[in-house]
Amino acid sequence: MTKELYRYSFPPHVPLEEVEATLLLAIWGTESLHGEAQVRLDAAHLLDRDRRACVIDAGTPVGRDCNRLFVGFIRREFGADGFRVERVTDKTNHQPEEVHA
Repeated sequence: MTKELYRYSFPPHVPLEEVEATLLLAIWGTESLHGEAQVRLDAAHLLDRDRRACVIDAGTPVGRDCNRLFVGFIRREFGADGFRVERVTDKTNHQPEEVHA
């Protein structure tokens, strides 16, 4: 299974409280499109304050919509130089392992 992760990083002049509020707005917008339950299931995200980064899993249609809203909001709020975004492809094998006794 391949996860489509987007990692956003923010320079020191961008207040992380504002980033967190913007992430919440993106999540609320996504809930308006897909419903609260579906967003809880399919829109994985993480805000890492120590690394000044936010990661959004865009591997589902719900996650992609959340990602689109977030990047649009932060671009308008902080400008193109207020963040950096990179696509991170995490290929993980979720096949059951054979156990020998």
